[in-house]
Amino acid sequence: MGKTFDKLLPEHEAFISRQPIFFVATAPLAAQGHVNLSPKGYDVFRIFSPTQVGYLDLTGSGNETAAHILENGRITFMFMAIDGPPQILRLYGTGYSVHPSDAQWPELSPSFPTHYPGIRQIIMATIHQVSTSCGYGVPYLSYQGDRDTLSRWAEAKGRDGIIHYQQTKNRHSLDGLPTNICPE
Repeated sequence: MGKTFDKLLPEHEAFISRQPIFFVATAPLAAQGHVNLSPKGYDVFRIFSPTQVGYLDLTGSGNETAAHILENGRITFMFMAIDGPPQILRLYGTGYSVHPSDAQWPELSPSFPTHYPGIRQIIMATIHQVSTSCGYGVPYLSYQGDRDTLSRWAEAKGRDGIIHYQQTKNRHSLDGLPTNICPE
C-alpha cells in the first residue's frame, strides 16, 4: 500500500539522490492532446526545499514539458529503485520554466552543472504531494553510466546550431502549444 506526504522527507531526498534516472510527465488540457512522459538522465535534478525541486533541461527533439506547464502547470516526476529494496516515488506539482534570460536564472543556475552542452532551461516545480509505492514489479537494472550521445550531438551543433534547432524544433508541442522558448 502506498503512502502520501505533503512534502519531501529526508528519506525521500536520500532515495532520489541514489537514482540515475527519473521520469517527467505532463499533459495538455485538451482531451485529444498528447500525454508526454520523458526519461531524464545525467546529474540534473535538484531539491531546493521539501516542496521545491527543479532540473536542468537539455535541448532535445521536443519541448513538450515546457509547452504543457506553460498551458496548465501540471507536472509529475517519478523515481524508481533500479537496485536495492523496491520502491517508486512520485512528486506531484505545478511547474514553470526558467530560461537563461529570466531574472531567476542567476539565482538557480549555480545549483546545476554547467558542463552539459545544449542547456535549454530549468524546469522548476512546487510539490504539493509526494507518494511512495512498492515497486515490486520493477526489475533489477544495472547502471553502467551515462550515454554521451546527447552531449556529443549538442557539441557538434555548437551554440548557434543549438539556437537554430530550438527556434525550428522546440517552439511548439506536438499539439501546437507554444513553449515560450525563443519567443518571436
